[in-house]
Amino acid sequence: MADWNAALTDWLKPFVEKLGHKKRRQMCPLYVAGLIGPGERKSIEPMAARMAPDRYDRLHHFISDGLWDSAPLEAELAKQADRLIGASDAFLVIDDTSLPKKGEHSVGVAPQYASMLGKRANCQTPGFPDAGASRSSDRRRLAAVPAGELDE
Repeated sequence: MADWNAALTDWLKPFVEKLGHKKRRQMCPLYVAGLIGPGERKSIEPMAARMAPDRYDRLHHFISDGLWDSAPLEAELAKQADRLIGASDAFLVIDDTSLPKKGEHSVGVAPQYASMLGKRANCQTPGFPDAGASRSSDRRRLAAVPAGELDE
């Protein structure tokens, strides 16, 4: 687990530096580790119990309070995506494939445009980033930006 946590800390470092506030910089790695780490429940209380039992209030505050300027994080994301894609003919593709859902037990389900169904329906619509050459993906492209233009 220590190697995984160290790798996550290294990967998050350029993003955490953009958060500004000291408490945000402390809580961000814990929150992300809670989301992608072990454990089935991904709400604040169970994540805090697993990751930082003595810091529930701080973790809750990290998510629920304050307005953030997302521009520095978005600029860093574009910079990191450009670094990872690397090829001059590469594109960053955001795929909005919707996942039709029935019932009331899935988080984030709402009536919205479901691309798989071609109409409004109850679904979840996650964004899937993908990197590839100019003709590598036959999925719907919401945003296809040449890699060299990401940091402009």
